[in-house]
Amino acid sequence: MNKKVIAGLISLAFHHSISATENINLDEVVVTASRTSQARENVIGDVTVIDRQEIERMGAGSVTDLLRMQPGVQINTNGGAGTESSIYLRGTNDQHVVLLVDGLRINSATSGTTAYQNIPLALIDRIEILRGPASSLYGADAIGGVIQIFTRKNLSEKPLINAAVGMGSYNTKTAEFGINGGFNALKYGLNISSMDTDSFSAKRIRIGEDDDNDGYHNLSTSGFVELDLKEGHSLGLQYFGSKGRSHFDSGYNNYGNQTLQSYAFTSKNQFTDIWHSTFKLGMGIDDSDSHALPDTRNIVSGNLNINLNLTGASTFRSEQKQLSWQNDFKLPLGTLTLVYDHLKQDANSNSGPRLKFQKERSNDSFLASYLLDRYNHSVQASLREDHNTQFGNYTTGGLGYGYRITPNWRITTSYGKAFKAPSLNQLYRPGFGEPTLTPEKSDNTEAGLRYSGGQWNAGLTIFENKIRNLIANAGPATAGCTLNNFCPINVDKVEIQGATVDASVNITDNLSLSGNFTTQSPRDDSSNQLLTRRGNRYGSLTVLHSFSDFQWGAELTGASTRYNDAANQISMSGYTLVNLTANYRISPEWKLEIRANNILDKNYVLSTTKTTQRPNNPDYNTAGSNLFVGLRYTMQ
Repeated sequence: MNKKVIAGLISLAFHHSISATENINLDEVVVTASRTSQARENVIGDVTVIDRQEIERMGAGSVTDLLRMQPGVQINTNGGAGTESSIYLRGTNDQHVVLLVDGLRINSATSGTTAYQNIPLALIDRIEILRGPASSLYGADAIGGVIQIFTRKNLSEKPLINAAVGMGSYNTKTAEFGINGGFNALKYGLNISSMDTDSFSAKRIRIGEDDDNDGYHNLSTSGFVELDLKEGHSLGLQYFGSKGRSHFDSGYNNYGNQTLQSYAFTSKNQFTDIWHSTFKLGMGIDDSDSHALPDTRNIVSGNLNINLNLTGASTFRSEQKQLSWQNDFKLPLGTLTLVYDHLKQDANSNSGPRLKFQKERSNDSFLASYLLDRYNHSVQASLREDHNTQFGNYTTGGLGYGYRITPNWRITTSYGKAFKAPSLNQLYRPGFGEPTLTPEKSDNTEAGLRYSGGQWNAGLTIFENKIRNLIANAGPATAGCTLNNFCPINVDKVEIQGATVDASVNITDNLSLSGNFTTQSPRDDSSNQLLTRRGNRYGSLTVLHSFSDFQWGAELTGASTRYNDAANQISMSGYTLVNLTANYRISPEWKLEIRANNILDKNYVLSTTKTTQRPNNPDYNTAGSNLFVGLRYTMQ
C-alpha cells in the first residue's frame, strides 16, 4: 500500500476534525467478536455497534441505509425499496459476509447471499459488525466478516410498549407495534412492522411495461418467550419472519415474493461456577418466487405485428438446519470456549422443466477458543475444524493480541484464516453451475491503534486480506455453464489492502461530530483491475446538535468511482449525498421524527446493467430528494 496514504491516515485519525460512526461506550458488551460476552474496551477485532438509539435517529430507512454509514461497508442496490441489495465488507464479495439474526443464518443456500432489503429496522434492537475473517469462529463464508442482528427484546418485568407510524415520498407508509414484558419467571415479547411504498422505476428506462413504478410491500414479525427455571437455568423460544413483495423491471410486468424466517429453541445452563452451557437448535429459511405476469403487448417490427403472451415463474427455497452447543469455562486466567456446530443446507430450485435442481449438504465443526483480558493485555485465540460433506476438512484459526499502552491508548494486531464453500447455485444450477469449483481461502492480517478519551475517540485499522481461488462470474462457457463470459470460475488470487480511520468528538455538550473514511485496493492480482462495484475510497460524516427537546443532524456519505465489469471499462461515477434528520420530544412518551434524504437531488448510480457488449443498457435507479415524517410512542 502507498506509504504516503497510510501516513496521511494516521495523522487524520487523531485530528479533531475527523469523525467516526459512534462514541464508544466503555461499559458496552460485545458478543460477536468472540462468541462470548466481552467488554467493548477489550475487544481485539475491528467492531462497530449500532444501538436502538441510532436506529431511531435514522428515522425511516432500511438496513442498507444504516449500514452504508458504517466503516468498511459499501452498498449496492438494484433499484428502490425491496430490490436486491449487496454488502461489500472491506472490499470482499457480497457472499463473504455471514449475517446472523439472533445467532441464526437466514441467507439463501442457493445464491449464497442475504436479502438485507427484507429485514426491517423496526424489529432491530442492535447490530454488531465484525470486520475481518471470522471462519475460525463462525465457519464457512466469513472471509469479509460477520454482521449480527439482535431483534428487539426487553427482559424486565415491567411491560414496554412501542408503536410508530409514518408516511413520506413515493406514497410510503409504515407502521410498527411491539410489546415486551414479563411475569415472574416468564419473559415475552412480540413485535410487528409493515411498510408499503409505490417507490420508483427500478431501472432508468421508460419503455412499455417498464414505464411504471416498482412498488414494495413488507410485513414482518419477531417474538420470543423465555422461562427461568431456576437461577442460572432458562429455556427460550424465538421467531423472526419477514415477507416482502417487490416489483422489478425486466421487459414485462414482473414481481417477486420473498419470505425470510428463523426460529430456534435455546437452553442456557450454569452447571457449575465455572461452566456455562448454551444449546441452540434452530432453522433459517429463505423462500422466494419470481413471476412474469402475462404480457399481451403488440410489438411492431418491420412489417410484422407480433402479439406477445409471456408468462413464467421461478421458485427458490433453502432451509438451513442449525445446531450449536457452546460451553464456556471460566479459568483462573481467561475463558476457554468449546463449541460443536452443525449446519445442514437443503436447496430446491425450479426455473422451468430444464432448470430444476435439488441438493443438500452438511457441515460439522468443532471450535476451541481462548480469551484473556488481564491487566493491560488481551489475548484471543481460536482453532476450528470444519468437515463439509462436499469438500472434506478445512482448518481455520485466528490469533489476536491487544495492549493498553496508557489508560487512553491501545494497540491491537491479529491474524486470521477463512474459507468459503461455493454456493449451490454456483455448483449445480442448470446452465450456470460449475461442479469443479473449489472453495475460496483467505489469510488476513491487520493492526489497529485506538484512542478513547472523555471528549473524543479515534482509531485506525490497517488490513491486508489475500484471497485465493476467488469465485467470479467471468468465465467462458463450459459443459456445466452455457452463459459465455458469465460462468463461475476460480480466479487466481485477489489482494485487498486498505485502512479505515474513524473518530468522534464532542465539541460541546450538545454538539458532536462523527464519521469514518476507508481507502482500499481490492484488485485481481493477474489483471490489477478493481473488483466489480467496489471503489478505492468511501466514507461518511455526521453532525448532531441537541437543544432542549429538539435534535437535528446532517449526514454526508460518498464513494469514489466503481466499475461494473472485471476489465474496468464500464464505470459508475463517484457520488456524495447529503441527508438531514430531526426529532422533537413532544412528551416523555411521544416523539416526532423527520428525515430528508438526498436533499441536493443528486443523480447517482450504485449498480447498472451496462456491459462492454451493451454499453447503452440502463442503470438501476436511485432515489432523488425525498422526505419522511413519523410519530413514535414508547411507554414503560
